[in-house]
Amino acid sequence: MVDTDAFTTFLAQSSLPAELADYRDRFYQPLADWLLQRRPTILGVQGTQGSGKSTLAEVLKWHLEQQGLSVAILSIDDLYLPLAERQRLAKQRNPLLATRGVPGTHDLALGETLLHWVRHGVGAKALPRFDKSRDDRRAMSEWPVLGSPPDMLIFEGWCVAMTAQPEAELDEPINALERDEDPDGDWRRYVNDQLAGPYQHLFAALDALIVLKAPGFEQVFDWRRRQEEALRGRGGSGVMDDNQLRRFIQHYERLTRHGLTTLGEQADVVVPLDDQQRPGAPRWKEPAK
Repeated sequence: MVDTDAFTTFLAQSSLPAELADYRDRFYQPLADWLLQRRPTILGVQGTQGSGKSTLAEVLKWHLEQQGLSVAILSIDDLYLPLAERQRLAKQRNPLLATRGVPGTHDLALGETLLHWVRHGVGAKALPRFDKSRDDRRAMSEWPVLGSPPDMLIFEGWCVAMTAQPEAELDEPINALERDEDPDGDWRRYVNDQLAGPYQHLFAALDALIVLKAPGFEQVFDWRRRQEEALRGRGGSGVMDDNQLRRFIQHYERLTRHGLTTLGEQADVVVPLDDQQRPGAPRWKEPAK
């Protein structure tokens, strides 16, 4: 059991909200205990945009390191293709692929190399980092370097472990973006094909999966807007206004809704969230011991 004062100090030093301490005993500690028992080498953490995936990963990392494990975090966002590559993809395949986020806009070869290194590798490796304020990958000189593979990698992202939709579900547009900018369904079929194929190979490396389940898609805009406000507060460039954000989120709506109805069956742990992102009691596929 982690000391309460030590956890409070960690939150302050990490610039995380102090109220997270209220969830230590009934949320963070049980998850950390389960992970200590199960010891997955690669842990997936999935949730909608703004659901708190990064925060959960940071808190779990700290808890596990208090018990002597070495833990690293990789966001699927850090695997985004560089801006120039996405622009080339947009010209060659579909203009909507210039927007980062959906399956087909990540560097899967880099991701597979990293996950293989975590499980089988030796020596040092740099973890990629993506700068959302510039919509581009950071220079390799800015990537953090790990001296050796960690005991556990937390791999988090909005589409982590997601499966493709049945072909028949792609026929009708789900929002104004699909209706006006993808009327023939070329973009959404390309995204779905990427998810059905190469992304499943990447996700097959997961040893366990935690899903942060939002009440519904309707909360995603408000949660994602908070992220934009935080980015604005740090002086980030390229921050989206509400209209830009609504259009941006429509790129993710189809698969986000699909994930909300399907990922619970795949998850080892489902954490229900209320509309304020507050976690409820975790639901375990197998009873926690």
